[in-house]
Amino acid sequence: MKEIVIVSGKGGTGKTTVLARYAEIANNAVVADCDVDAPNLHMLLNPRIAHREAFVGSKMGVVDPDKCTNCGKCESLCRFDAISTIEVDGRKRADIDIDRCEGCGVCARVCPEDAIDLRDRIVGEWFISDTNYGTMIHALLEPGAENSGKLVAMVKHKAKKTAKDNGAELVLVDGPPGIGCPVIAALAGANIVVIVSEPTVSGLSDFRRVADLAGGFKIKCALLVNKADLNDEMTASLLEEATKREMPCIGRVSYDEGLMAAMAKGADAAAEYQDCPAIIEISKTYDALLGLL
Repeated sequence: MKEIVIVSGKGGTGKTTVLARYAEIANNAVVADCDVDAPNLHMLLNPRIAHREAFVGSKMGVVDPDKCTNCGKCESLCRFDAISTIEVDGRKRADIDIDRCEGCGVCARVCPEDAIDLRDRIVGEWFISDTNYGTMIHALLEPGAENSGKLVAMVKHKAKKTAKDNGAELVLVDGPPGIGCPVIAALAGANIVVIVSEPTVSGLSDFRRVADLAGGFKIKCALLVNKADLNDEMTASLLEEATKREMPCIGRVSYDEGLMAAMAKGADAAAEYQDCPAIIEISKTYDALLGLL
């Protein structure tokens, strides 16, 4: 089983479009959308949810109002200022703000009345879905929730297990943008990483950052320049930077307004963009990528 992870230094470079096309070509690869904070691969692959489960990302403190004597120990020791005193029906007790609580458990440990419990906090959902091109594993973190890296790791684990159970030889991972914890979780265990970059000054900077990150994992990387014809000078700079890193470029994809118009219509427009020049060029990069694998 091989795992291809597609990343970019920022959002909007076209990595999800590339991943969707790869999924269509591979036909029966297991696809994992690891952009759990703002997923959009479902807009292109139109998944049909077959299984869904809640994701428990952390713990949270919960006060038993019948046991609490409002001694103040928990409030004084909470470093996150998550605990305050409230009055209900003329009786004062501790109250925990779940938006501030980090689930560290100090409050439960010091409470002399055992009035505080640590309970699971559901911060999102993960899904197993069917698509026209194979199984898709994806997830959605609640707005503002933490532990996105943990959720990404779960999505990848489920994708690999599904691939093994189904006898699939390829796992395609749409990684989150940037270089933070979710990206690190997405990169772990990859056979090869495709870095999708745009020919801009910020695009070059983002490419360097994500290439440095992937290099720390000693993972083979390849560059794909999207909208390459919009700035020949910056495209040349990206290729030069990749050459310095001994990183192959699997292709340059041109800007295609026809593709943009078709994608705006969503998954139902899949047949409409098959003949777009950009899609044909992306297909060629897939062949080059398999050569590297």
